[in-house]
Amino acid sequence: MIDVIQIQKILPHRFPFLLVDRVTALTPNESLIGYKNVTIGEQIFEGHFPGHPIYPGVMILEGMAQAGGILAFQSMDMTEEEAAQKVVYFMSIDGAKFRAPVRPGDRLEYRMNVVKHKGSIWVLEGKAYVDDTLVSEAELKAMIVDK
Repeated sequence: MIDVIQIQKILPHRFPFLLVDRVTALTPNESLIGYKNVTIGEQIFEGHFPGHPIYPGVMILEGMAQAGGILAFQSMDMTEEEAAQKVVYFMSIDGAKFRAPVRPGDRLEYRMNVVKHKGSIWVLEGKAYVDDTLVSEAELKAMIVDK
């Protein structure tokens, strides 16, 4: 398991834009399962939508991207110091689909799988679930570069 303190050593994101609370399973070069607890206290719900809070699809995709970044970083043979000098840039998001709304109180689970990896380029399949219901999916392409 990777907790949020360890995640902050891998990703540069911070509150309110760090969208992965914990990683529960990780197989380097293959897959990752992690989650975000969606709470009513998040700033995004002040405007999306008052009286009918729905977690934005773009935030779900960003959470998948962050989970994919953790998978890529943890799959590469780098020290913590070397990793601190790198950043993940997302190159494309293809086939994004939103299947069900995500609401405050949901635990949004990201399931990421490596489709292809060559050099610094990663292609990842991402799926997001709430209680085993698929809520979103997309294929993400990313590159790890020097800061």
